[in-house]
Amino acid sequence: MITWNNLDTLASFKELSNVKKVNLVEAMTGENGAERVKNYSVPMAAGLAYNYAAKQVDDEVLEGLKKLAKEAQLTEKYAALYNGEMINTGEKRLVLHQLTRGQLGDTVTADGVDKRAFYVEQQQKIADFANKVHAGEITNAAGEKFTTVVQIGIGGSDLGPRAMYLALENWAKKNDKFKMEAKFISNVDPDDAAAVLNSIDVAHSIFVLVSKSGTTLETLTNESFVKDALKNAGLDASKHMIAVTSETSPLAKSDDYLAAFFMDDYIGGRYSSTSAVGGAVLSLAFGPEVFAEFLEGAAEEDKLAKNEDVMQNPAMLDALIGVYERNILGYPSTAVLPYSQALSRFPAHLQQLDMESNGKSVNRFGDPVNYVTGPVIFGEPGTNGQHSFYQLLHQGTDIVPLQFIGFKNNQMGTDVVIQDSTSQQKLCANVAAQIVAFACGKADDNRNKNFEGGRPSSIIIGEQVNPASLGALLAHFENKVMFQGFLWNVNSFDQEGVQLGKVLAKRVLAHETDGALKVFSDLLNI
Repeated sequence: MITWNNLDTLASFKELSNVKKVNLVEAMTGENGAERVKNYSVPMAAGLAYNYAAKQVDDEVLEGLKKLAKEAQLTEKYAALYNGEMINTGEKRLVLHQLTRGQLGDTVTADGVDKRAFYVEQQQKIADFANKVHAGEITNAAGEKFTTVVQIGIGGSDLGPRAMYLALENWAKKNDKFKMEAKFISNVDPDDAAAVLNSIDVAHSIFVLVSKSGTTLETLTNESFVKDALKNAGLDASKHMIAVTSETSPLAKSDDYLAAFFMDDYIGGRYSSTSAVGGAVLSLAFGPEVFAEFLEGAAEEDKLAKNEDVMQNPAMLDALIGVYERNILGYPSTAVLPYSQALSRFPAHLQQLDMESNGKSVNRFGDPVNYVTGPVIFGEPGTNGQHSFYQLLHQGTDIVPLQFIGFKNNQMGTDVVIQDSTSQQKLCANVAAQIVAFACGKADDNRNKNFEGGRPSSIIIGEQVNPASLGALLAHFENKVMFQGFLWNVNSFDQEGVQLGKVLAKRVLAHETDGALKVFSDLLNI
């Protein structure tokens, strides 16, 4: 039987608090460090590996984390989730994003429907539509092919799909999989939509409107912006737009769209990249086969998350170490540092995924928790970040745990040898150097040049960013966030914190304001 208990009530957590802290400088110096790098590694899906050698853990800490995983029933809670129990307590909903890429357990039926069959059906409908667009069977009014796809959405309807598209754009071009350029409109700031519309040929563009409810203010505002641009160009908007929405939304059966593809309430926006939300734009941009490879990588990683052995379960181990850093070592934030330009927007996606999921101060039952929960997530690609905020990471007063991501090969296959090494080798040399520099530091009598070290990091290493490895990477972090939510006993699948500002914004627009809200409205000339 599963029990949902707060972290600070678990005996294993209390025991872990008394385990001797690891001196990371000593652990990572010389042969000790070499052995750790060889041994402290867990295979992931699609040829990736999670290496935690530079984390502040040793065999004793790891034993404590294993006990914590068992007492917190992480494996059982994951099984309850993918077998269709009501895990989203805040909204009384199932949590089914893993089901978009594979069947991990029992058949899950909701609303009288086999949900795995439903998701596969939507994927097939999207694939058929995309193939017809690519073949010129679905065209604009002049019978000409669409060349650009534009996604209109915000939050999870933008951040994940945009990050995934950018991650695969160059790979697709190199591997002859590039079908259509994709653009994204998200911000209600009119400059966002105007800039995108000015950069494309609207006559040859197809627009994907993504709104589960069909009522999202920013998205519907931008839809009107786009429809106005199409009308001004003498085009019929209904021949240029498709919808990704729920079956019960006002968009579902509207004549305003060429087609509608469905999602449901069991997949939160930040978990929706493997649903129709990501499927439509990625299938149009790269082809359904590429999206299928992406799903396969995610499915393979999801299977690893079922493993009861923590040391063979990379997402669970990553989650446990993160909770140890947050709740025992007291580190307030985590930096995600991909050494790959392809992953330029991946940290932005993880900001939403992590902070919207676990930025909670009450548990699953609405009771206050007496411990810190989700950390602040931020990041930028290397090596750019090294010339930005790494100063604070190396010598600042706060210790910030780091999650590096690195790949042995680039996507384009184009490089140059300068000073006896390629650009890719220089990139990889930098990430290797940073891991050791953060962990070991460097003593210097000049305090400005002294590095204390002891700054923990992990790295996920792969061969190349491709559809399968990207899917595995995405699923790893989704599952890490899920396991951490289980440990903190919070509901990782609602997001009430985003609602209050929306409600007040509607009051401002309706001129139903008083006090400070009225004064700010006047200052902004609303």
